[in-house]
Amino acid sequence: MIKANVLVDRDFAIGDTDPRLFGAFIEHLGRCVYEGIYEPGHPKADKRGFRQDVLELVRELAPTIMRYPGGNFVSGYNWEDGVGPAKDRPRRLDLAWMTTEPNTFGTNEFIDWCKAASIEPMLAVNLGTRGADAARNLVEYCNHPGGTAWSDLRRKHGWKDPHGVKFWCLGNEMDGPWQMEAKTATEYGRVAVEAAKMMRWIDPSIELAACGSSGRNMPTFGQWEDTVLDHCFDQVEYISLHTYLNDYAKDTPAFLASPDLMDSFIEEVVAIADAVAAKRRSRKRIMLSFDEWNVWYRTRRNRKERVKEGWPVAPPILEEIYTMKDALAFGGMCISLLNHCDRVRVACLAQLVNVIAPIMTETGGAAWRQTIFHPFAQWSRHGRGRVLRARVSVPGYAARYFDPRGPVDQYFPVDEAPWLKMAAVADAAGGLNLFLLNRHLKQELSVDLRARGFGGLAVAGAETMRHDNLEATNSAKSPNRVAPKALAGVRVDGDRVRAVLPAASWSVVRLAAQA
Repeated sequence: MIKANVLVDRDFAIGDTDPRLFGAFIEHLGRCVYEGIYEPGHPKADKRGFRQDVLELVRELAPTIMRYPGGNFVSGYNWEDGVGPAKDRPRRLDLAWMTTEPNTFGTNEFIDWCKAASIEPMLAVNLGTRGADAARNLVEYCNHPGGTAWSDLRRKHGWKDPHGVKFWCLGNEMDGPWQMEAKTATEYGRVAVEAAKMMRWIDPSIELAACGSSGRNMPTFGQWEDTVLDHCFDQVEYISLHTYLNDYAKDTPAFLASPDLMDSFIEEVVAIADAVAAKRRSRKRIMLSFDEWNVWYRTRRNRKERVKEGWPVAPPILEEIYTMKDALAFGGMCISLLNHCDRVRVACLAQLVNVIAPIMTETGGAAWRQTIFHPFAQWSRHGRGRVLRARVSVPGYAARYFDPRGPVDQYFPVDEAPWLKMAAVADAAGGLNLFLLNRHLKQELSVDLRARGFGGLAVAGAETMRHDNLEATNSAKSPNRVAPKALAGVRVDGDRVRAVLPAASWSVVRLAAQA
């Protein structure tokens, strides 16, 4: 058995989690919108076409902010196509995913869906085929009370009150050659700063995120962030990051170590942003919006294959089926985000339904939870509070993670991945929540944690996720094959918390303050 000694102190914190850290993402991609959240005619759809079974699962998942409408889709999107009477909206060819976009679901429907789900909306503007003028017009349409052409058009469409959207993304992955009208860092920086300026003139209360590199393995990573922020520093509050992990190389230990590369990515972007601030002698700190992250094996059809299919509407694209192994790596990513909450203030799981998603649906049929659903729901519900600095003493291992995403396949070394990856969150009620990943595939891990400054603690709940088969999945017929179960044997003795974690497991231990 592996042994880990951990020390946390209530007075030594990384920072407080922002509610927006627990967000997700909806894109006009495959069956995410159509046949996902929106399916008129489904037995469980309301009069607006919103699937109520999906909404129930979304509420259980508990995301706090939702990014829309893309993603790659947004770089060719005319937002005007998605407003007004649905019967009058144009059908367009979508070059991002080689499909036909019917535009029957658009901005106003998205806002109504967010209200139904009690989620804050996040909108992205098209800085690919469009520019600053279309972006500022969308802000006027959404946020201006009335008395102007765009705001009165919203009122005419049936939405009298402003939507009040506060968080806006300035385009998407503009460094990527797969993007419609991809740009150099200078080209993007110029259009982004002008869009930001005019959008903020319309509504000074909004917050803005500039596009960072679409991956750590992009050849322009680092230089891109530096140049973009040189242009946008005074106009934006955030810069974005995107990361997808997978076990493409069939090296499970390396896959479970790969969330540590997410830590490195965050810390490198922070260093670059702070260097830009230093050049300006500015005390302003750019925060990070990790607005795309997940496990993704990139199961997709190529563009030629999709065109041969005749530009379908909402075909099944990127419908990953997640395993127990994927849920472990996913939990490691959740821990990485918590442990950088001082600078990562916003994060969006990509995506919500059907497309690389925690929720799957059958057209006209059932909806169910994928394996990754459970770590996210536990993380969102119990990860809100003050993240403490944990001193962890445990052996580790070296790994070499293979990343097929990017211009060239690359290997990234992880010099020392501790067998225990963890985060500790002090909640507002005086309790302590522990997120624990045992990365060893065969051995149990004994955790001896000292919690200083908490007084008396008692076990309020303890759950673990594991399965004898790391390739086990959930399905419509077996929706609970992989799910959390009680973790027995968690003990509290004074300020000491002891637990034994199963091999290859994700565990959450909740400790409540004793009266």
